[in-house]
Amino acid sequence: MEYPGTGVKQSDISIDLNAVDSSAGMDNFGFYSSDFQNSGPVLTGYDDPKGSISSPIGKISTSAYRRANAGAAGQFMENNGFGWLLEVNEEDNGQVPLLEELDIDLTDIYYKIRCVLLPLPYFRMKLNIVRESPDFWGPLAVVLAFAILSLYGQFGVVSWIITMWFCGGFMVYFIARALGGDVGYSQVLGIVGYCLIPLVVTSLITPIFSGFRLLSNGLGMFGTVWSVYSAGTLLCVDELQTKKPLIVYPVFLLYIYFYSLYSGV
Repeated sequence: MEYPGTGVKQSDISIDLNAVDSSAGMDNFGFYSSDFQNSGPVLTGYDDPKGSISSPIGKISTSAYRRANAGAAGQFMENNGFGWLLEVNEEDNGQVPLLEELDIDLTDIYYKIRCVLLPLPYFRMKLNIVRESPDFWGPLAVVLAFAILSLYGQFGVVSWIITMWFCGGFMVYFIARALGGDVGYSQVLGIVGYCLIPLVVTSLITPIFSGFRLLSNGLGMFGTVWSVYSAGTLLCVDELQTKKPLIVYPVFLLYIYFYSLYSGV
């Protein structure tokens, strides 16, 4: 090859493309091949250390497995368009307990019963939990227990006692709100219902002393005063501490009426 103006002639240089090793994974010009379809699989760190690549295993649904093992009757129903009767909703596997479904906490109810039975400061019970965490089933069970003890063959007493529970609780709630108390109707209803527990206890003991009328009446009055004291302690929040007699008096009349329904006086 001769360069212009120099008069110097260089020897020709030839490139042998066949001398490139094709097994190195590159093409003839030194570039890697972009043909991924014909190239082998690229192994990663997630592959089997032994060098084998496992193929994915297919899974069938639970409903398909159930249909395949349904037997002759199941296959007959499937062939005649009634296969939907064999389907089960797989999302509803977790069954909620009945007590949780009805929002019934037996531990909470038991603690509230203890608060009503032991309202004195000596026992150091958290009495405000009865007012601040009202429930329905606990007071209803107490009212029903008192109504059953007051039956004496008269089933009409049950509905009347429950009616007085609702109406009497509303009257106490109305008076408490009129006096400036920050209480709700559900709270008052729960307290009035729970505080019937002392009357239930004395009603269980009174028949033992039925031959001593004076003693049995004394036990009944003791249970009434016990219920009134518990209800007054639980109902009188900070705003009603100075007006406690105005709250205790209607509560006392309500429990006197409850006791008269039991004793028949």
